[in-house]
Amino acid sequence: MRVVQLGPLPPPHGGIYTNLRAIHDLLISRGHNASVIAITSASQAEKVPNAHKPRSAFQLLKLLLTLDFDVVHCHIGGDFSFRLAVLILFCGILPGKKSVVTFHSGGYAREAVKFAKPMSIRGIAFRSVDFLIGVNEQMLEMFRAYGVSYGKMRLILPFALSRPDPQTVVPSDLVDFVDAHEPFLLSVGGLEPQYAHSLMIDAMETVLQKLPKAGLTIVGSGSLEAKLRVQIASKNYSDRIALVNDVEHEVVLHLIEKADVLLRLTQYDGDAISVREGLFLQTPVIATDNGMRPDGVKLISSPPTLNELAESIAEIVAQPTFQAGEAVGGLRNIEAVLDVYEDLLAK
Repeated sequence: MRVVQLGPLPPPHGGIYTNLRAIHDLLISRGHNASVIAITSASQAEKVPNAHKPRSAFQLLKLLLTLDFDVVHCHIGGDFSFRLAVLILFCGILPGKKSVVTFHSGGYAREAVKFAKPMSIRGIAFRSVDFLIGVNEQMLEMFRAYGVSYGKMRLILPFALSRPDPQTVVPSDLVDFVDAHEPFLLSVGGLEPQYAHSLMIDAMETVLQKLPKAGLTIVGSGSLEAKLRVQIASKNYSDRIALVNDVEHEVVLHLIEKADVLLRLTQYDGDAISVREGLFLQTPVIATDNGMRPDGVKLISSPPTLNELAESIAEIVAQPTFQAGEAVGGLRNIEAVLDVYEDLLAK
């Protein structure tokens, strides 16, 4: 079996890439031919085996026409733009190839069901592919609104969870920060406007009144990095906040496991991998309510208030034990994707 996947490669290290890479690695481990085409400008394709980084839309289309593969699998998230719809349509009509799309973004799906039209370019694009994977029920509702038949879609959760690799070396400055603060608060997400990192920084003033030894680490990269660093430096508690980027995923897993509270505060989110990882590692999670959080997450409003966030943190920390909801680990979800490939090729 020969599979090429299209999607974002890090930085940043997001949930879509985690899903794509898990599929890629499982294909290779089972002796299949697997390759990746990066579709984001910030991608570092050289870090992924058999990866290509086209410099233009023309080069991307040329790769799709010249690479030797049986299945093309597109991973998309965020807004389903006209440009992405054209790419999906192109993949769907490639002669002699089977096509799969996984849609990862929950925010778009909620709105799309209100205006989706089967005969729109997006509806035609979705129906052109052989199979659609949604990461929650809202995605499937969106596919149906665009006119996709029930037999061409399936719900497959996007995560393969595992414990941190004990051989991974966590940088000493991160270890020192974790050890020096109790509770240790952690946020993992892009440094972009949809994430409430600025509010977290301001909220630390109230948090420290309740929990004087608290510390917050923000892991991520994005367009707001410089602005957030200036905001942190302006605070008289700046030594209680660490903003770090270019952190390997294995290191992030260690930080999630060590965290007393994992924060996921965003106005636009799907089934966030960091939330699932937190629950799997028995770390309490506070997240803004997007209508699809798994059981075990402490939900707050979107956007939250400073006091609501501080009180939620204090409430979680005061609990003697934490009982996570269901968070199945292993490769079951990734194996289900390979089953889809095999079923398509058997037809």
